[in-house]
Amino acid sequence: MAPTAHPRALTHLQSLPSWLAGRVAARGRSLVAEAIAGEGLKLPHHAVLAAVSEYGPVAQADLVRRLGFDAKDVVLLLNHLEDAGLAVREPDPRDRRKNAVTVTPAGVRTLERCTELAERANAELLAPLSEEEGRQLMELMTRVYEA
Repeated sequence: MAPTAHPRALTHLQSLPSWLAGRVAARGRSLVAEAIAGEGLKLPHHAVLAAVSEYGPVAQADLVRRLGFDAKDVVLLLNHLEDAGLAVREPDPRDRRKNAVTVTPAGVRTLERCTELAERANAELLAPLSEEEGRQLMELMTRVYEA
């Protein structure tokens, strides 16, 4: 006799917090990706540019550690940002054997636009909620994330 599947297995799966959080995250990433595409960037470019802006001048290896990205991917992302004039790699003044990455003035302007576009995309994501519900959701997600 063949095993009988649970008749509401998919409904159950889709009601799990992990499923819902993943779907919401995918929608949010999609909205932000669409928003910043006009700047010629993808989400990983935006993350690298933000990290370089916040921590720069920063060694490439430190970017890899801070972002949790693969080192080869960071090199490719930096190549793109450098070709676009948004970041520069120069010898690290603390260790001339390494490169330090710095954001350029054009990179700062692009990052400012991307930040605004990402804020708008996230406002669209949270539009079904009241302002208070949005704050509460962020507080709850932060608690779950930090646990």
